[in-house]
Order: sequence, then C-alpha cells, then structure tokens
Amino acid sequence: MANEFARDLRKNRTTAERELRELKHMGFKFRQQAPIDRFIVDFVCFAHRLIIEVDGATHGTDEE
Repeated sequence: MANEFARDLRKNRTTAERELRELKHMGFKFRQQAPIDRFIVDFVCFAHRLIIEVDGATHGTDEE
C-alpha cells in the first residue's frame, strides 16, 4: 500500500520537487517519494543519511 501511494506521488510531483531532482547531476543519489517506516519522504540520500521534505508550491515563491 505505501509503495503504491509513493508511486502515485512520484507521478504527480510539485515544481519544487522537480527542481530538486537536479541534485542528481551534482553527484547525489536521491530516491524520490521513498517509504521509510510509516512515512513517505520526498527525497532521501541513504549514502549521506539525508532526507529532504518539500511542501508544495510555497517553496516556489520569491519569499522562500
């Protein structure tokens, strides 16, 4: 069930999530919409033990 939900989230990414995908070109290997325990995190880099959460369109404004 969590994997299906994560798959749907990957198909419908926010603009901010799509832009963060560019980190791949900097050598980071992120997994998107990954289920961890009972949570689904936006981005996770297991090599660096790093999780990035992005909340919708508010991160696309000049203020953010």
